[in-house]
Amino acid sequence: MRGHSYANMTRNSSSIKLDNATLALFQDVNTSIAISVIYMLVTAINLIGNGLSMWLLVFRTSPKTPSIIFMINLTLTDLALGTALPFQISYQLQGYNWKLGPSMCSLLTLVFYTNMYCSILTMMAISIDRYLGIVRPMMFRETRGRKSIAVIGCLLMWGLVLAVLYPLMTTDLTFDVPELEITTCFDMLKANMLPSTSAWAAFLFSMVFFLFLVPFCVTTFCYVRVIRKLARDSKTAQKSRAIRLAFIVLLVFTVCFAPNNILLFAHSVLRLFYKKSLYMAYKLSLCFSCLNSCLDPFIYYFASKDFRQKVRAIMNLHSLSSADSMKLEHKESLYSAH
Repeated sequence: MRGHSYANMTRNSSSIKLDNATLALFQDVNTSIAISVIYMLVTAINLIGNGLSMWLLVFRTSPKTPSIIFMINLTLTDLALGTALPFQISYQLQGYNWKLGPSMCSLLTLVFYTNMYCSILTMMAISIDRYLGIVRPMMFRETRGRKSIAVIGCLLMWGLVLAVLYPLMTTDLTFDVPELEITTCFDMLKANMLPSTSAWAAFLFSMVFFLFLVPFCVTTFCYVRVIRKLARDSKTAQKSRAIRLAFIVLLVFTVCFAPNNILLFAHSVLRLFYKKSLYMAYKLSLCFSCLNSCLDPFIYYFASKDFRQKVRAIMNLHSLSSADSMKLEHKESLYSAH
């Protein structure tokens, strides 16, 4: 599972005797319970928040601008993680004993990593959409063409992520630990999952560089340009909200994804070449990456006054006149990132 990857890289489950630190990790009940409780909270907030967001985006939001299409894609990946987290919780609470077989282990591991990296790429796509709409508006006029590009972009994101993560789909990620009479899932990786140390280095570099570092740099560039443009050209309440939202997105991007990917790369290099480990720090950083899945609805939707008014209207907490509704839809069509 994503929550416990790269603890050790071993040749096979029958000839390797685990070190005391690794055995202690699997027997650390307090840490396992603490992380499971966090995952329970994340699961509840994720499913409720993203379920509501998906309903609003699909059935209550029109027109379907590129930003809305990207948000639907982001919400879909978050819901996939929300449905996978209960299996991770059960696995941990049973003492890291996986009972659902190799195929299910590979599938859920893929769901975890796909969520992280599709979320990162989708956030990059939203930032590009905002950049083009605000900084380069003359390039951003044809709505129909933009919709097609957005759909193709989502498909390309999934294709890129699945291509990089292909080794996870073709390997038995379970590992028998006779000393504890348990079978782990993606806690212990076999060294022969990839043919050489160079292949491992390429795999890890592709994940961190192409699926995190490049999107992070693009997202930062786009939002910095958006903030500079709005700060110079307008000081209306709507533009101020957009600036604050850009800051929040960058902050969450940095807090949720940067520590995990940096520690993943550092830990893997230390493990592959120096037989050392940063695994506990890496494992704790995963809690922050999972938090993103339940924060997305608040960041992208509830931070927007227009979306908040729609939520209140649907829940009969606040009624919108037809004129207000038309005004909101007009705003959305002109300012797709809002």
